[in-house]
Amino acid sequence: MSASGGSNPEYVTARVRARQSALYSEEDYRKLVRMGPAEIARFMEESEYEAEINALGSRYSGVDLIEYALNRNLAKQFDDILDWAEGRLYDHIARYLRRYDAWNVKTVIRGIYSDADRDEIEDDLIRAGELSDSFIERLLDASTVEEVVERLHGTIFDAGIDEAYEDYEETDVLVPLENAIDRAYYERLLDDLVMNEETRQYRDYLEAEIDFRNARNALRLARSGADIDPSEYYISGGSLFSASELTTLAKNPDELVSRIRDSEYGDDLSTALDELEEAGSLLGFERALDIALLEKARGMGSVFPLSIGPIIAYILRKEQEVDNIRAIARGREAGLSEDEIESELVTL
Repeated sequence: MSASGGSNPEYVTARVRARQSALYSEEDYRKLVRMGPAEIARFMEESEYEAEINALGSRYSGVDLIEYALNRNLAKQFDDILDWAEGRLYDHIARYLRRYDAWNVKTVIRGIYSDADRDEIEDDLIRAGELSDSFIERLLDASTVEEVVERLHGTIFDAGIDEAYEDYEETDVLVPLENAIDRAYYERLLDDLVMNEETRQYRDYLEAEIDFRNARNALRLARSGADIDPSEYYISGGSLFSASELTTLAKNPDELVSRIRDSEYGDDLSTALDELEEAGSLLGFERALDIALLEKARGMGSVFPLSIGPIIAYILRKEQEVDNIRAIARGREAGLSEDEIESELVTL
């Protein structure tokens, strides 16, 4: 693995495509929703998760075993990709995988906010970013949200975090902190992204991610009732909203929905937008955003197959596999019906 020298997309995409063929199918998910946690673990042991299940099986069981095996395997998959990559390709992938640093920081903050214990918070962490294990341990050792914010100073999430914490203190709403973390991630992600024919699809995909994040954040702020200007946490780089437009639209969620419906994303999100208007289901809308992004990612690399596109697509599909298996295991443990569990899955 090296961030210098020439890129090697031919080698990395070949390795990634081999691993993509091992991802779970819809038929696999249909089998899993009929299993209990112990059966799910045995099923995983016969697939790509064999090493993790065997290594952790003596210490954990049930859903705990599944959780730890999923997170360890996910981190290993992405570490392998970084080990294979060289040059500018390595740099692009490493920047993108900082999404897990953002996820981990937000997970710690949410856990402290909801009074979850340390082990519960740690179970949901995905150690696939650049933050060191020792730094993550320091975050987990924090007892207040303020302590987490203080420990983020000097990291890529430093910018705007103090102002966001002030808004959090005034409103007791986490959205400002989460938005500040997301904005710091995306701004660094887009830094130094060289535009050429091979990166154009990747840039288009990132625009969609940013557009959807801005829409999600605006709706969350509108639902929270907090008197916060969405433009303060606007993420630049998308094409659907300007900062001033988002401020106006956030005050009228119906207009925000209409803007999305009339955009290039309208067809893909039509059903979810109907549900959002009729039933007010923000969770259903956010699930539809995830599906639309997966669909868009799947198309990356069709024009330039030897580019970062297929690699990002695999990262997202692997992440979704882990989320689906986790949802099935937790659903079975909670006694949900097969239909209820299947409604939570994202598959293509």
